[in-house]
Amino acid sequence: MRSPLLDTPGAVAAEAPDATVAAHYGEPFAEQRALASGQAVVDRSDREVVRVSGPDRLSWLNSLSSQKLDDLAPGTPAQTLFLDPQGRIEHHLVLIDDGEAVWAHVEPGTAAELVAFLEKMRFMLRVEIADVTSDYAVVSVAAPGGAVHLPDSLPDGTVVVGGDLLIPRVRLASVAADLGLRPAGLWAYEALRIEAHMPRLGFDTDHKTIPHEVGWIGEAVHLGKGCYRGQETVARVHNLGHPPRRLVFLHLDGSVDTLPAHGAAVTPGAEGAGAPDAGQIGFVGSAARHYELGPIALAVVKRTVPVDAVLLAGGVAATQEVVVPPDAGRNVQIDPALRRRIR
Repeated sequence: MRSPLLDTPGAVAAEAPDATVAAHYGEPFAEQRALASGQAVVDRSDREVVRVSGPDRLSWLNSLSSQKLDDLAPGTPAQTLFLDPQGRIEHHLVLIDDGEAVWAHVEPGTAAELVAFLEKMRFMLRVEIADVTSDYAVVSVAAPGGAVHLPDSLPDGTVVVGGDLLIPRVRLASVAADLGLRPAGLWAYEALRIEAHMPRLGFDTDHKTIPHEVGWIGEAVHLGKGCYRGQETVARVHNLGHPPRRLVFLHLDGSVDTLPAHGAAVTPGAEGAGAPDAGQIGFVGSAARHYELGPIALAVVKRTVPVDAVLLAGGVAATQEVVVPPDAGRNVQIDPALRRRIR
């Protein structure tokens, strides 16, 4: 559903899957600065909104997803994942309960599949599931991972999910004026998200990604809750093993004009850029130009890649910062005496 904010003078559309919202409004770095300081609103109305109501909603969602939701207090934002039986990530939800219903926003194009799955799992429980994307639009008034300072006045019917607002879609065209903020494009939000080391489903994940690899343990996965689909993999990796890959933050060579494409190969670097390709060791997820840090990216690499190794990201030289440490997992310590008895 094309956003009316694309009619704003200077607006340039983003690329798929975000093509229905603006990448920027003509001043990408100024928009980043404004968002970082809480002076901008970002149109993220390509994201889809799902509402789950009914008295059994929290205990039911708790039994299906990775986060502990059965005692979620009204007004408390949370994140949760839906996993497949092998523990691979299928959906990432940012949500809140308002005392009557759970409101969640998800990646573009994923709500129908999520709703279909939830409908199959209803059984005789007192829950109602609805895709309300046509009625509500997602906008953000805070930098990812940053402090949240809400505007003094919000449109009637707004649902607050941390720094994200679910506003009536009919108010989207006037949202910047309503909130007294300047519009900032998705490039601004994405650059600050990458800086904050926050992965995005479908960008910094692939069909094999498990939660440990991208740092969603704790934030979106509760390790002490009861059973849910995919929990066996989560528990096994946390207690006994290591994830095969890990998320890294990359500082890219600023002398190169282009950013590495999503999915581009990450390969070992050597002394100086342009080293021979020694085989793929990962892939580039999200990349952006940051108003202070320059070109940056998130990537997923093999766990065994040395943390101080210089890399090539789509052929661009890059140094890495650790997001997920190589020793993540394996938290259960077996007594050496017991190990000898086991043998």
